[in-house]
This record gives sequence, structure tokens and C-alpha cells, in this order.
Amino acid sequence: MGETVEDRRKRMHIRAWRRGTKEMDLILGGYADAHLADMDAAALDAFEALLAQDDHALYGWITGQAAPPAEFAPLVGVLARRPAGA
Repeated sequence: MGETVEDRRKRMHIRAWRRGTKEMDLILGGYADAHLADMDAAALDAFEALLAQDDHALYGWITGQAAPPAEFAPLVGVLARRPAGA
């Protein structure tokens, strides 16, 4: 038996809020709070792939210190435009 969509969302919510750096907790956790419940399968896949990335690299991408890989650029662009926790 595979993981249900709700179980996947719960697991991803926890991963978003327990990153290892407070900045990434606020950015990714706030995004998860606002959007996770409404994500379709493709959006869940994209967010889960982003959650698997290193916090320092993610922070650099979101703050514009480094360019994100093309596969993450659309989601990073959304995260970079959002205030933390919103």
C-alpha cells in the first residue's frame, strides 16, 4: 500500500518546517501552510524535489545570490517574491 496524498502532504509540511535553518523554516514552512493543501500532483512533485535540496543552496537561490537550476527556477521565483511566512 502506497502513501496517500494526505500523508504525503503531512510529511512535506513537516519537512518544510524542520529544515535546519530558521530562515528556510519560515520561507518553506510559510509557503507550505499557504499552498500545500491546494497543490496537485505535479506541484507536490516540484515542491518535494525542492525540499530535497540543501538549505544553503536554497537560500542563495531565493535571495538571488545564485541562480537556481532551471528545474527549480519557477518555484524559486514564487518563493522569492513572497514575504516569509506569507
